[in-house]
Amino acid sequence: MIRQTAILFGVGAIALAGMLAAAATSHAQASKPAAVFTADGKLEYPKDYRTWVYLSTGLDMAYTEGGGMANMHMFDNVFVDRAAYDGFLQTGHWPEGTVFMLEVRKGEGRGSINKKGQFQTAVLGREAHVKDKRFKSGWAFFGFNGESPGHEQPQTSECNACHEQHAAVDTTFVQFYPTLKPVAEAKKTFSAAYLAEEKAR
Repeated sequence: MIRQTAILFGVGAIALAGMLAAAATSHAQASKPAAVFTADGKLEYPKDYRTWVYLSTGLDMAYTEGGGMANMHMFDNVFVDRAAYDGFLQTGHWPEGTVFMLEVRKGEGRGSINKKGQFQTAVLGREAHVKDKRFKSGWAFFGFNGESPGHEQPQTSECNACHEQHAAVDTTFVQFYPTLKPVAEAKKTFSAAYLAEEKAR
């Protein structure tokens, strides 16, 4: 009986140790910042971004008349790191260190049993939008070539200018994220520029 108890105790101790180790690993992963910069200021490619919070997908979106690709369909998938998402739910603003990942994929209409509509296929490009005090405006865009560290776009880039002029919250397009737009509305964090554009629309 004593021997059986010792064996059971030993098995339980091993299981507990395993759970504690898994919890420690999970905590370490969760506490790791989403934005990691190289010594020369490039942004490390966040390989796990597809495990982040999915916000929305746009199809063939263009922000100017006649924009977009005439002969190709494109999907824009947007992800944000979990800590930033949780922070936004609490305050209606994005916390320091927020990282958005935009993943652009080609759309196809013919494939397998599909007879109508579009589905996603190959990745065409990826881009990050990062909130960090090191940037003059507080935000910066980074483009990636494969999984190599990304280069910062100039603060005067079209992406920066467009987001600063038209974004709903903190230079981000919350107006296109259906699960977060109500949060911003409830927290009253919409930008004055966005509200003016909506009123004039």
